[in-house]
Amino acid sequence: MASKLIILRQIISELRHALPKDKIKDDLTVQYILNQYRKYLVTGEQLCKAREEMQFIANTYLCYLRSTRLSKEIQQEFHGKGERTVEDTAKLVGFKLPHDPK
Repeated sequence: MASKLIILRQIISELRHALPKDKIKDDLTVQYILNQYRKYLVTGEQLCKAREEMQFIANTYLCYLRSTRLSKEIQQEFHGKGERTVEDTAKLVGFKLPHDPK
């Protein structure tokens, strides 16, 4: 697993993509995540099950944020643009229509 600080940075990076605000520090979601990280911060000598659990939850949340963003990007890229002509459909799959001499 990645380090806790790297996971936190990645979560904040994903939130910057998701949130339209300029100052991300003022967002309640970011404040809550930072407070949770501070709450479960312990020294290296202590063993804490909740600390490992919070790292798992942070990884899961990061995966959720990243997957949501990528899903939206894929949907926008491949979203249908309505009805296509026969010629456009043929070009899409790599075929050419025969010329119709008139």
